[in-house]
Amino acid sequence: MAKARRDPAIVAPVIAALEVLAAIYARLKGDVSVLHASRENLFLPVDLVHPPTGTVIAVDGREHFTSFRLTALDLYPADASLGFDVEEHRELCRSLSAHTDGLSRGLAAKGFGFGGVPRERAYHDALLDLAAPAMGSPPVVRIAAVDGDGEAAYARHRDALLSL
Repeated sequence: MAKARRDPAIVAPVIAALEVLAAIYARLKGDVSVLHASRENLFLPVDLVHPPTGTVIAVDGREHFTSFRLTALDLYPADASLGFDVEEHRELCRSLSAHTDGLSRGLAAKGFGFGGVPRERAYHDALLDLAAPAMGSPPVVRIAAVDGDGEAAYARHRDALLSL
């Protein structure tokens, strides 16, 4: 998609993001042959988009905080443009992974095989986090809603959202 936009300003950021994403995919034990055979126009579902700015807002339930997500976060470049506190997300991964790593363990995921849904979710989160800014969009804002209460999560993060 970056090639189709023909915007020279995004070439270097997209190449850098692709290198990190390849490392994350490999570390999560994804099947590279499946990745290369996948559609180029994969649309990731998002929770909210702020239309005037194009900012994506993701509301992350506890299933997003796994050891697999921690693995991905640990590979993010230090200068990655993120709209969330990566250390807070790492800590949530550490504290919840004993319970969340087993969620969806009976389901297969494209590129990650049987039991691969948590690894696929971690990769898709990383794809959104790193690709959106590389393509010139604002950083993805992530709101942790580990209790499943989006309204309470919004109340906790309201001031930070408004400041963005």
